[in-house]
Amino acid sequence: MKNCYIHIPFCNHICSYCDFCKLLYCEELVNQYLVHLEKEIKEIYKGEVLETIYIGGGTPSCLTFNQLERLFHSLSILNKDKKIEYTIECNFESITEEKLKLFKKYGVNRLSFGLESIHSKNLKLLERKESRSQVKKIIHLCKFYDFYNINIDLMYAIPNESLAELKEDIDFVLSLDPTHISTYSLIIEPHTKLWIHHTRYIDEDLDSQMYQFICNRLKDSYTHYEISNFCKKGYESIHNLCYWKNKNYYGFGLGASSYIGNRRIHNTRSIHKYLDDQYILDYEKLKKSDIMSYEMILGLRLLKGVSKQEFRKKYHEDIDKVFSLDKLLSQNLVCDNGNIYIPIDKLYISNEILVNFLKE
Repeated sequence: MKNCYIHIPFCNHICSYCDFCKLLYCEELVNQYLVHLEKEIKEIYKGEVLETIYIGGGTPSCLTFNQLERLFHSLSILNKDKKIEYTIECNFESITEEKLKLFKKYGVNRLSFGLESIHSKNLKLLERKESRSQVKKIIHLCKFYDFYNINIDLMYAIPNESLAELKEDIDFVLSLDPTHISTYSLIIEPHTKLWIHHTRYIDEDLDSQMYQFICNRLKDSYTHYEISNFCKKGYESIHNLCYWKNKNYYGFGLGASSYIGNRRIHNTRSIHKYLDDQYILDYEKLKKSDIMSYEMILGLRLLKGVSKQEFRKKYHEDIDKVFSLDKLLSQNLVCDNGNIYIPIDKLYISNEILVNFLKE
């Protein structure tokens, strides 16, 4: 167990597309939550040395300075590797100089910001408010305090978005010079505001053009290492790689998930149950065949794919004997060079390929 996720579900406002476990900020509720989060960690954490900690949400940076200090103090019980990747998700509206100093004090060394778009009509639809000047000011402030490992999330395929607008978004992100960029095609999830308002997806051909544009535009300065993720050399998200490489991890907090041994554990999304110390909703006990399937489905998201040698070392089985790959190989939907991987020109249809993989 070398990886740990901490969920802070609170936000100052709820974005129209968000399907994550979240609650509107309430000072008293946050204070109660932090008490029970610490209790959960103390009850379950076994003292392993962690290589990654990722504080996500929600919007962790919406907490007050004192609440953040309490959170970090609680997390001080976690044993940290000297080279730990310690990430916190932030919103441009809720970052201050004092909070950045606090992050530095407790060893945070990676920041992740949701930008999504710089165009006012897109921001209005997504119910976000940041301005270009505000974004530039905050990124400059982060770098002033020696936070150079910065991820920017960008959303595309937003209804009524044009390819020209996406190009402006990408150019703006590049001007910020982040070490990592995550790009996501808008998904309209059930029960979100966009879903309730019957928002429609953009044309699939345009969606594909946008994805190809992003890949081509970023390839000169960034390494495309996962379907939706790009980084400068040496700046892959170590924490997210633990998911894609099917490694074990702790997940603490409302709605968080853990993968411990052969069990996937899901925490409750009910704040009332969580504050009653009823953390766990359910768990799934996995067979070896399930674990090997997860290994492939998650690993095929990586451009390098899944190493046949590493698979053999991990499971004492050969990929070719466990899975029927002949049809996918013959159709060039996957390739084999010692790694099983999806070729770059097929990445856009990766979900379809993974469905076919499961059928095979």
